[in-house]
Amino acid sequence: MARALWSGSLSFGLVNVPVQLFSAVRDLDVHFNQLHEKDGAPIETRRFCAEEEREVAYEDIGHGYELDDGEEVVLSDEELATAAPRKTRTIDIEAFVDLADVDPIHFDHPYFLLPAGDGEGSRRAYQLLLEVMRRTDRAALGRFVLRTKEYLVIVRVRDDLLALTTMLFHDEIRPGKDIPSGGKKPKKAQLDQAVALVEALSLDWDPSHYEDHYRERLLDVIKRKKKGKRITVPDDEKQPSPVPDLMAALEESLRAAKDGGNGDGGAAGDGGDLTGLSRDELYERAQDADVPGRSSMSKDELVDALGG
Repeated sequence: MARALWSGSLSFGLVNVPVQLFSAVRDLDVHFNQLHEKDGAPIETRRFCAEEEREVAYEDIGHGYELDDGEEVVLSDEELATAAPRKTRTIDIEAFVDLADVDPIHFDHPYFLLPAGDGEGSRRAYQLLLEVMRRTDRAALGRFVLRTKEYLVIVRVRDDLLALTTMLFHDEIRPGKDIPSGGKKPKKAQLDQAVALVEALSLDWDPSHYEDHYRERLLDVIKRKKKGKRITVPDDEKQPSPVPDLMAALEESLRAAKDGGNGDGGAAGDGGDLTGLSRDELYERAQDADVPGRSSMSKDELVDALGG
């Protein structure tokens, strides 16, 4: 079991539910240590004063905030601490809302809330809140302090557990009206073809169908490097040229989607034209076919290896 990141209670009205907070995600990124390429020695990060050209102790570091006019206001740790949120051991629920009304763009980092302690009373209170939220299809909005920051959070039911997600505040979301939308409304015929294409490419959502291809390629490079194999850098993939006839492109895409079965284009070696696929799509097929040396192949080499 992972270590709890926080423990306290979830509070609404006069009800307090003892809970512990656990991260709902795990870091699967490939991490590297920074080394001196010449001798393999680890690289250290140090803080230097640009004016005195000497290392600065951590306790001597101030915090500068640059104003719009370029002036900088410098604050000490003690001055910053006067604005820090009051550390409490509660998640204070302020309201319950319909989950469908909450735009997912506000969601940030997910956690699980589990009952704290082995007492029957705390577990009963946890299950009561879980069942109430499940039956009403509501989510709880509240605030709590984790480490040194106060967060707006939403608590909802997921996998028979309470899940907590930190949220972005409304003014952190960039308004869409400030971003160019990209032109006029499409013609009806184009829209109808595009809708048909979306329907042909539609699938039931299954997250297990989607893998991190970059991480797989990177681990493949590491594995080959360990075995002493030469790693070659593939040529840059050319950007696709603009499509002169949108309607023709939609019709061709719809035919390909219907022929390939929900847009997967058929299996490698099925006689289809592989040159129209991106390098990532070709690499995915090469993985399925267990093509050796695929991570270092260019797009053209992948096409040849797949029999295109």
